[in-house]
Amino acid sequence: MDYIGHPYYVSGNAIRHALGQQLPYEVHCHLHASHGIFAPGQFGKFPDAHSQNGVRPYLGSGLPPVESYEDLFLLRQPSQPWLLDSRPRDALNTHDVRRQSGHPALAHEMIQGQPAAERNQYQTTKWYVHAYLHADRADILPVDESALDGLQFGGKRNYGYGVTRLKDTQIVDLEALDYSRLEDNNAFRLELVTPFVVASEYPNAADQEIPWWWAEECDELREREEQLLEQCEAHTLQTVDHGQVVTYEGDRPVTTAKNGIRRIGTHSKCGFGELRVTPIRPCNNHCQNAKGKAKFVEKPVPGDP
Repeated sequence: MDYIGHPYYVSGNAIRHALGQQLPYEVHCHLHASHGIFAPGQFGKFPDAHSQNGVRPYLGSGLPPVESYEDLFLLRQPSQPWLLDSRPRDALNTHDVRRQSGHPALAHEMIQGQPAAERNQYQTTKWYVHAYLHADRADILPVDESALDGLQFGGKRNYGYGVTRLKDTQIVDLEALDYSRLEDNNAFRLELVTPFVVASEYPNAADQEIPWWWAEECDELREREEQLLEQCEAHTLQTVDHGQVVTYEGDRPVTTAKNGIRRIGTHSKCGFGELRVTPIRPCNNHCQNAKGKAKFVEKPVPGDP
């Protein structure tokens, strides 16, 4: 059903609260939830950095194999770079907005007309929510799939809005993933997949400094005010907005990558602070400077947006 809520994602806090109504407390209290990223159920092509290749029907509606670190982020990019260029990309990665009782709601599906000569004159694209859980105790996962089916998110849930249906689940062992693209490079950038909380009005929550291993350009980062709902009370969060990229100045990219999956900073349990580490490749020999030393440029790795 249509969703009345945050236009960029379903917050990890909302996912944890929905799970709290389905799971025993002794299980729920150990769960950490990511933000849920919207993905259209459309044809797509695996990017070059992915362990799989080729075109797959309705790539956004399933969970492809996760064998390498880069595989984790295939469906966690709002720009949906995996969509085929032959498809109407600008329409397919944008939600339809419908008015529901005076409220703007994100449609659970999108219906597009096609030329009359086509066999099927209408094409329906369904929307999915991609999210993941991890636990701070070994015997918690996997969660019973019956507890993941029929979760509701957003506003007007008493009227049936925001209902989801479980499509697929997958268990990923972070220690078993291939991190070779990170191990074989020595310059990296960080992409903020979800907002990083720097100040919070939530009770007993500590403010967070920008990590020292972010580049010096941090003073110019865009900030956004978010809200964390707890028992009908809204708590204001000041965040560094998602989608921004900075240079990585640390020396442990694999460790940083694993921590970024589990998220860092205040309210990481609720989906804030997810990071992606991406290698920066050196330019070719013809880019060398006058001293004959190759210099690094922020040139996207093939398959990255």
